[in-house]
Amino acid sequence: MKIRGVISDMDGVMLDSEKLYVRFWCEAGNFYGYPMQREHALGIRSMARPYAIARLQGWFGEDFDYDLVRNKRVELMDAYVSEHGIEAKDGAKDLLSYLKGNGYRVALATATPKDRAEAYLERLGLLSFFDVVASARMVTHGKPEPDIYLYAAGQLGLKPQECLALEDSPNGVRSAHAAGCKTILVPDLDNPSDQLEGLLDGVADGLRDVIRFLT
Repeated sequence: MKIRGVISDMDGVMLDSEKLYVRFWCEAGNFYGYPMQREHALGIRSMARPYAIARLQGWFGEDFDYDLVRNKRVELMDAYVSEHGIEAKDGAKDLLSYLKGNGYRVALATATPKDRAEAYLERLGLLSFFDVVASARMVTHGKPEPDIYLYAAGQLGLKPQECLALEDSPNGVRSAHAAGCKTILVPDLDNPSDQLEGLLDGVADGLRDVIRFLT
């Protein structure tokens, strides 16, 4: 089926922000006495709240207070972004310009709240490229369930099979694949392609390389 739309994750794909989530999840966890490390933060990338809680409590015990730690992570990250800003991933504007110039419909599918996602994108001059901004809070089940990709495709007026999905995390890839999208991994902090056999339609070498998967 011809690709008519692109649905992209935000953190680690469009924005160079995943490194900040990893840093501040670890700092927040450590602040409250939980020995969070990089692999723990990577393990909950794009993961909906109920699944993240279960995983974190599995690592750190049932007394792990997800909301307490998350709120601290938000506080720390907001302070950092307010002072230092946030960066787009290399090639983001080039890819988005190509997509809009060639008639593709474009959506965001992110675990980040919609207002926050839009503020980040607006700050970088990227928001106008997106026809739809879909947040996990708009659907019943977040990633790795397929709901957000099904919702975003519907908002674009397309079937999931007409959409190319861009993800950097296993949870996001599972979500997009389950929805029926053509799913491309754009590696960021790691390259989990060996965990995703059978779920990927390709691995892109950066955002500019995504264009070759559109035909």
